[in-house]
Amino acid sequence: MTKSLEITIRHDVGLHARPAAMFVKVANGFLSHITVKNISNESDSVDAKSILGILSSGVQMNDRIRITAEGEDEDEALAALRDLIEGDFIQPT
Repeated sequence: MTKSLEITIRHDVGLHARPAAMFVKVANGFLSHITVKNISNESDSVDAKSILGILSSGVQMNDRIRITAEGEDEDEALAALRDLIEGDFIQPT
């Protein structure tokens, strides 16, 4: 089953550089196939586990994205990525 969520990026640089790297690192921690689509600029879906894919999606501050996951840990993957975004890309130590 495929699941998705839509969320607005509030980080001041969007999904660029450090936030993009953190996003990819979290996505790579899951077995599910995960994609990201920048709804705000209607870009194509990209592989959430690819730094080049995330950077090419051009996600800026206040852009809305759709994260889609399919696989055995899709719920956990979506929750972890949502938490990362809602936490403004500050990971607990």
